[in-house]
Amino acid sequence: MTAAVGLAVGFAMLVWYFTTGIILFLDGLPTHTFKRSMAGASAILVAALIVLRSSAFDASTSGAFAAFSTAIIVWGWLEMSFLMGFITGPQRQPYFGVRGGWRHFRQATRAIIYNEIGILCAAALLVLLTWHAPNHIALWTFLVLWGMRLSAKLNLFFGVPNTGEQFLPEHLQYLKTYFNKRRLNLLFPVSILASTIALVVLVQRLVAAEDAFRVTGLALISCLLALAILEHWFMVLPIPTEKLWNWGLRTTSSRAVGQTAGIDAPRIVVVKTP
Repeated sequence: MTAAVGLAVGFAMLVWYFTTGIILFLDGLPTHTFKRSMAGASAILVAALIVLRSSAFDASTSGAFAAFSTAIIVWGWLEMSFLMGFITGPQRQPYFGVRGGWRHFRQATRAIIYNEIGILCAAALLVLLTWHAPNHIALWTFLVLWGMRLSAKLNLFFGVPNTGEQFLPEHLQYLKTYFNKRRLNLLFPVSILASTIALVVLVQRLVAAEDAFRVTGLALISCLLALAILEHWFMVLPIPTEKLWNWGLRTTSSRAVGQTAGIDAPRIVVVKTP
């Protein structure tokens, strides 16, 4: 059991680290490469959905790894489509009004609403693909990512010390006007407490699990949730998190230098909204 847990935890950490870096790397490339990147990611997505459907009926260790990996690919496609500006929202200009009020929240929601709808549709698709199947690891993996990402977005809106602006590409810089910087907000401790309780429950079930499939699946999901909790702590602790992905952000830095020289400046579409 110890070896199985160690393998699953190591796999989840590597997937988390390298998929994040790869997406940052691709998003930092010149904007004319985005269509090719999304086309390639879409081809991988189709293949992943086919594997996801077959792995849903495979209650084995390999089925657990396959289901987890396909859920990460689905989530990665959604992240790329958002960060590259394909699926964001109708609000594509900075916010200049009073912060923290209902109007600010409404405009912030408009800035990301298409991405949220896309996540909802993807979740519904995963439910259909795993319906009446014994392997629900892909669905639970996706739900953990969705829940923790929603929590992160709300915490960014209500205010945290580290908003992660350095990870925003040039064409999404307007989004930082929807973030708030403050020492802490009341939602943050609730988010940490709720997610930590969920993690404890998962670990308890992991310890009580007997077959290899459940051990592997619970270890993968538990590790992913633990990493998501760590990312929440990154928002309040004085840690230069960008150094973790220096290799992924290298293209962003290079593009910024090119833009300063007038090379491949991105086109930012400004849409007037009421």
